[in-house]
Amino acid sequence: MQYKIFWCKVNKYYTDKWLNSDYLKDKQGIFVASCVVTDQAKRKWIKFIKDLFKNEEVKDNENVFISWCWAFKDWRAQDNFFELYPELEQFRDRIEILWEDPEEKKLEWKKQINFDKLKNFTAKQIYTKKFVLIQGGCDSFCSFCLTVKKRWRHYFRAKEDIAEEIQEFVKSWWKEVVLTGINLCAWGLDSTNPEIGRPVEKIEEVKSKMSELLEYLLKNTDIKRLRISSLGPEFVDEKLLKIFENKRIYPHFHFSVQSGSTNVLAKMKRHYTWEFLKDILLRLRDIKREDWVNISIWADIIVGFPGETEEDFKETLDLVSDCKITKVHAFPFSGHKLWENVPAWFYKEQVSDQIKKERMNRILELSDKVRNDFIKENIWKEFEILIEVVWEDSTWKGWTQNYIEASNENIEIIHWKINKNNLIIGKIKGD
Repeated sequence: MQYKIFWCKVNKYYTDKWLNSDYLKDKQGIFVASCVVTDQAKRKWIKFIKDLFKNEEVKDNENVFISWCWAFKDWRAQDNFFELYPELEQFRDRIEILWEDPEEKKLEWKKQINFDKLKNFTAKQIYTKKFVLIQGGCDSFCSFCLTVKKRWRHYFRAKEDIAEEIQEFVKSWWKEVVLTGINLCAWGLDSTNPEIGRPVEKIEEVKSKMSELLEYLLKNTDIKRLRISSLGPEFVDEKLLKIFENKRIYPHFHFSVQSGSTNVLAKMKRHYTWEFLKDILLRLRDIKREDWVNISIWADIIVGFPGETEEDFKETLDLVSDCKITKVHAFPFSGHKLWENVPAWFYKEQVSDQIKKERMNRILELSDKVRNDFIKENIWKEFEILIEVVWEDSTWKGWTQNYIEASNENIEIIHWKINKNNLIIGKIKGD
């Protein structure tokens, strides 16, 4: 079955499960893993599905199967889908709205899930790396987020279950696992809301069990590279920073930052202050890794949130510069005025599209500069590179441990052959 995945890593995890599911094994068509992160993303979905039918990419005996956020309400398949998206009504007979997980259809509540052993799950592995869900759902209700309406409340998987899934992957000779979730650093806790009930201001206030999980996985699995996807800063503590020294943990961390202004963070209903956020990122920068690899930090940032002043925005720019955030995933604030809304759409002091565009250009320009400086710092250093793609002409692409894109154009190979899924040793070339 063909597939199309948009946006997050959790989408990639569940796409793997669906493509290996009994439910779809005898069906023909296109599986679509959808997203509603912004109004622009919603428009892309409408256009993408309509174009499939317009261009006759869906044959007469085929259907389009839609899952993930576009298709959900409280994690169940959305029964009023065609009322929300009447643009697709004409294709109703050719579209099937799926639930989240092929193993969960008959369950009433998310916390009742009994995750079965995922035997043969890697049979149709899409990527060189494997995405492993450790947590799902959210209780945070950030004012800019629609996902919390689409998902159910916070839950997490048992560490033994996670380790077993990883080991099944290792047995198939794969090298890298990416831990993922909606708010994955809340693993082991009762809620994604910090228990103190107010924004975290000091690292000593953090309650986290993520280090417990990572310690267990390092001890009970043989995976060579363990990567952690988007982290919530409010759950990073001293123990977790210590674990990040381990050379088997990818020295690349992607934070759901959203803003560098305490004023804006409060309006967003985030659970940390600017001071706490900066302290965490600077401590992360100072970590002495076992492999001495420079850590890279990426961040999601929303530009032009309602009430964001020029001073607020400059605080965000300072955060990017001072903490050397090597790549910014910047988004102009989306009020979700189309189809489904978020609370911040109704806030006063909406920022104009012109100002959003101007601020987007500024933050992306700064991010490019920080990233270029970071790459220069790593020239002629040795890295372990996972080969993800090899083409017929022997050109290839992969990633260093600290997530610098690597290829035959910028890497001098020191050791091992170029084959997909191989770990090689190479140096980043300089001018």
